[in-house]
Parts: sequence; C-alpha cells; structure tokens
Amino acid sequence: MELGVKDRLILLGVLPKEGNITTLKIVRKLREELSFNEEEHKLLNFREKAGMTVWNFETDGKKEIEIGEKATDVIVETLKGLDRNNKLHEDHLPLWEIFMEDSK
Repeated sequence: MELGVKDRLILLGVLPKEGNITTLKIVRKLREELSFNEEEHKLLNFREKAGMTVWNFETDGKKEIEIGEKATDVIVETLKGLDRNNKLHEDHLPLWEIFMEDSK
C-alpha cells in the first residue's frame, strides 16, 4: 500500500502502545515500515514550526508499505476505537477511507 508522509505520521501516532505480545510485535514491525530513513529525512527536511511537524511539501514522500492482514486488523480496531470514543480527527479521514473501505 502506498502512503504519503502525512498518512504515515498520523498512522504512527495512532498505533497502540499497549496490547498482547503478538500485537506488540506486529505494531513494532509496522512502526519500522512506516518510519522514515536517513535518505527520506534529508529529502523531506523535517522540522518543527509553531508546534507542528512540517516538511518539504514539494516532495510527495510516498512509500510502498507492506501491511499484513493482522496489522490491518490492528489499524481497523484502533480507528473503530477512536470512532466509538468520538476521538477521530479530520486528519484521520484519509486513513479511515483507506482501511475501513478495505475491511468491508
């Protein structure tokens, strides 16, 4: 699945920090996939501005991320939990559309 910088950052922020051992191992691997390598950091030029992370928007920063079935289940359950608790933000909508449409 191809994800851009913003989607990767948002997904990194919503992945669960707690769970059973299997879930934590899957989340750890997914975090590594979603993270940015040295080359991407140079190209995107991440920096903090007014309390927000900004980057070189001229670069699309898209990356093909392998997200397995169990990792997808974790993401779907996380998004459903945010929805149930009225904690979804507008920034979550693209991820919702990607993962919830795929989970039907």
